[in-house]
Amino acid sequence: MEICGLVNEKNESVPLKSISVQVLVQDHVATVSSTLQYVNEEDRPLEALFVFPLPADAAVCHFSAKIGEQEIVAEAQDRETARDRYDDAVSSGQQAFLLEESSESPDVFRLSVGCLSAGQNAAVTIIYVTELAVQDDHSLRFCLPAVLNPRYTPAGSAAGIVSEISSGAVPYTLTLSVHVSSPKPISKLESSCTLDPLVFLHSDHTQATVNLSPGHMFDKDVELFVYYQDTHQPSAIVEAGVTTAPPGSLMRDTVVMISLYPEFPEEVMSSLTAQGEFVFVIDRSGSMGDMMHQGTGAQMRIESAKDTLLLLLKSLPVGCYFNIYGFGSRFKSFFPQSVEYNQDTMDQALKRVKEMKADMGGTEILQPLKHIYSQPCYPDHPRQLFVFTDGEVGNTKEVLDLVKSHVHSHRCFSFGIGEGASAALITGMAREGSGHAQFITDTDRMQPKVMQSLRFALQPAVLNISVDWTLPDDVTVDTLSPPINVLFQGQRTLIYAQLKGESSGGSEGAVTVKYSLKDQPVTNQLHFCLKPTEETQLSIHRLAARTLIRSLEQEERSGDADVEGIRSRMVELSVQAGVSSVHTAFIAVNKDSRQTVKGPLLQRRVPTYDALIQADCDLLLKCSLSAYVSAPKKKFGFMTKIQNFFRRGSKNPVLCSMPAPIETPTHLHHEQAEELQKDSLLQLVSLQKASGCWDLDATLADVFGKTEDELTNQKPAQVDGSVWATLLALIWLYGCKREQQVEWQFVAMKAASWIGSQKVGDLSQCVCEGNVLLGCQVTKETLGI
Repeated sequence: MEICGLVNEKNESVPLKSISVQVLVQDHVATVSSTLQYVNEEDRPLEALFVFPLPADAAVCHFSAKIGEQEIVAEAQDRETARDRYDDAVSSGQQAFLLEESSESPDVFRLSVGCLSAGQNAAVTIIYVTELAVQDDHSLRFCLPAVLNPRYTPAGSAAGIVSEISSGAVPYTLTLSVHVSSPKPISKLESSCTLDPLVFLHSDHTQATVNLSPGHMFDKDVELFVYYQDTHQPSAIVEAGVTTAPPGSLMRDTVVMISLYPEFPEEVMSSLTAQGEFVFVIDRSGSMGDMMHQGTGAQMRIESAKDTLLLLLKSLPVGCYFNIYGFGSRFKSFFPQSVEYNQDTMDQALKRVKEMKADMGGTEILQPLKHIYSQPCYPDHPRQLFVFTDGEVGNTKEVLDLVKSHVHSHRCFSFGIGEGASAALITGMAREGSGHAQFITDTDRMQPKVMQSLRFALQPAVLNISVDWTLPDDVTVDTLSPPINVLFQGQRTLIYAQLKGESSGGSEGAVTVKYSLKDQPVTNQLHFCLKPTEETQLSIHRLAARTLIRSLEQEERSGDADVEGIRSRMVELSVQAGVSSVHTAFIAVNKDSRQTVKGPLLQRRVPTYDALIQADCDLLLKCSLSAYVSAPKKKFGFMTKIQNFFRRGSKNPVLCSMPAPIETPTHLHHEQAEELQKDSLLQLVSLQKASGCWDLDATLADVFGKTEDELTNQKPAQVDGSVWATLLALIWLYGCKREQQVEWQFVAMKAASWIGSQKVGDLSQCVCEGNVLLGCQVTKETLGI
């Protein structure tokens, strides 16, 4: 997206004053209305540009502006037409507003506010609908993104997103009110920010409201977690169409959204696979040197990733294959190709992990992925890709297309680290790679989320998925969602479908999902009522249209088919449904506002980052390039912002030819500081052998707070030292670290399996002795041996 003109040299107040947000959550769909209050404090007309993030899967469906008492509602039009109308309006002195989606990443929008008279106020309202993602603890996550990290764009690429949001002070405030309604009772609401108390509107707890506490500065994502009772029940929302829409169109017909939660047979889930090729891809760009959060006790992102890699390496099954890649502006792998997992290769990898730093420049993920996909797969070892990044790339769609083109040879599990990780990149990679996405924000620990994804990766693959509909004779169905190619235990799968025709007889439909799991056929079925659900304000139609538009965009980029035909279908669908797309924009022109523009029209970027960057922009303009190069870097990521700024916004040949920036970590003093004290769980895990056992020695005794002699003296006579050590480790995990079981579950499974393969006399007596020594009360059955 091209850059707006320069800000003036004074650090004046900006035109955006406040953001007010109303969220309506209906079951697991949220309708979000954001009102941005602008005021022009200049003494002449102003044009402002505001670049901001939205959730990756949001469907923007309304845009309006209120100036004084007059409200003008925008309409979706072909993008070029809308831009021309905006330019014509602004140049002739009319007020105009243009809202468009980034062509590089669907989670970035740009709002142009044109020709605000001196002293004038304008309130701009944007409404979007989005699905809420299901979390590990079965809550539904709503995120209002505040942070748009600098997106790293590969050298030589025309792409680039101006991204000015950082977690510095933002000069406008946020108010947020949330209304939740659901057929299921609401258990609780939690947030990463301070909330007022939850108020239930009905005695059955199916409706509730809550507000963000006053005084919130919009300097980080607002995360909200909604907990329902029985979240995992499959459900259907049936929504009636609009009678004024053209016959046969999506907006005229009834649309249904089906939510399925497959439950796999217990005997299948208890036998996790021991095969696979596990490829871990770790972002080592400069931004990974930032802290996980701003609170006390925070780790650097790269250090948290290293601890997670330790857990992953210790949790892998013996006999699988693995490799580790680090990437930044370049990439390198630990081994030329994936190697078999054994004690020797695990030790080599752990040594290399300890040496990893956030020192590889920018974030170019495309090249390492191309290299990985070019490597031959191992027969009977399905490839599982784990990608860790703080999500700052400028070529999101190109990356997603690459992942999709290799979906039949691997599964991709993605992890967004820290505030501002691109939801479009993280969720998109998992969606196109038939995997699962996780976000690690604020004070979240990375390890439990990653281990949950490892459990998914070790689940047997679901094959031959089919979806069948049972409907009354006079009703037909068009499935709008892409075919389902992945199912995980307990994870939600959504299906959107258009129902055509009127039902004269039956009032019930059914959807049946069949698949095979470890050669067993499995069937999940949901019956639903064809009568439209309560008033859902067309949110299901709009989400269905958004789903179809995203599929068409991908089809267009693949270049296989009639590109013009696909594009015109996309524009038609976007305009009809009033939903944003890459080929359309929302345009509003106030035709009554014509006035002669006296003097030049100011262009002002609304800083969604702090004043340091503005000051640095001015510094760069005023001094020569050589003087600038020697100037101190005031803020991490600043070079990237400056380069993006001039690559697209300036015709100055000297400044445009600046070399690609090298991002440098902020927290260099950590290298001199002592390494953070590892917690006792990681200490214990680091001592485990690849086979699953532990050695009986002083370092293990130290984890338990004992001496080696105490461990040896209490050892039952007939028991081998390694068996005793491994048994003690298991007792300690279950007795002292039960609350972190999700992190060590695979470590314990390997240990129990190893003990089971050894000749152990009276195991029950050994467990009793171990309990006495460690002060625990763990039963033999608990240990799973």
